Amino acid sequence: MAIEKNLAHVDNRFTLVIAASKRARQILSGAEATVETKHCKPVTIALDEIAAGKIKWVRTKEGIK
Repeated sequence: MAIEKNLAHVDNRFTLVIAASKRARQILSGAEATVETKHCKPVTIALDEIAAGKIKWVRTKEGIK
């Protein structure tokens, strides 16, 4: 998975890391993946979802939600 492919969907690398880690934790907690993927690791699935444009986030004073 090329980082550049995911950077087109976020404003910077920090946002990419935070969004992917939050989504990976959701997947570990039992959330269903929003894309079909051959990968089984939650972080890779989260990055695939971001690359597909399936993950949206909102920047707040407290952080990314």
